[in-house]
Amino acid sequence: MASDYTYAPSADAQEKSAGKIVRGLKKILLVAGIVVLAELIWLFAVSPFIPFSSVEVHGFDGFDKQEILLTAGIDERASFISTNITEVKEKLLSHLLVESAVVMKRFPDKLSIFIYPREAAAVTLASIGSRQIPLYVDRNGVFYKYANTSQFDQRIPVISGFENPQLSMRLPAALVPLVESLSVIANNAPELLATISEIRVERKPWEGFDIVLYPVHSSIKVRLENTLNEDVLRYVLLMLSVLEENSSKPEEIDFRSGMGSYRIGEQS
Repeated sequence: MASDYTYAPSADAQEKSAGKIVRGLKKILLVAGIVVLAELIWLFAVSPFIPFSSVEVHGFDGFDKQEILLTAGIDERASFISTNITEVKEKLLSHLLVESAVVMKRFPDKLSIFIYPREAAAVTLASIGSRQIPLYVDRNGVFYKYANTSQFDQRIPVISGFENPQLSMRLPAALVPLVESLSVIANNAPELLATISEIRVERKPWEGFDIVLYPVHSSIKVRLENTLNEDVLRYVLLMLSVLEENSSKPEEIDFRSGMGSYRIGEQS
């Protein structure tokens, strides 16, 4: 009767088999390493030099994508490595219609540009030849765009008293808070600005400015310091409504001290 037995591979056979497995794993690891290395070389040493595969541009009316890219110095050869976002931003901000800009590179080959336009805080009249043309000024005090007379927005407050305003000029620093305040009031309570037909800037004899308000529904002028806010304007309108009911009305109310004062004839 034959006896049962179990075949056991020899030590040499086991060693050869293990060697084959190790060599196979080494080959796999070598191939994987080559692939990873090639991908890293492509990602970090090649792709950043290749022109952007995606250029995202968010602009506004009057400043289209092609003009934005031309201003920014971005062409078909621009790449992640060759593009300096600080320089691109500075170029975009040099455009008179641009108030702010955001430029972002996304590794390895994407570029995003977001630009935001100046918005009119007020409008003045500029002389062009024999004509007077509305000229917009933004909240930073920059005269940035001539207004189309036929499409002029009547809700924007009119500022006067400037000597020969021109495109790209800036208001004196002392008057910037005024247009900043007008921008805030226009956003929060535009109906208040609609009650004022004109805001006139008058230079003081020594230094600084006064502003004179000309109300729409009153003949009484209002003199203020060179700043204005919503609370002051509400108080001014309230005082005007009271004085308009009197038979004797002043020509002007002076709010420069913070309290309204006026003179009627010889009485104060």
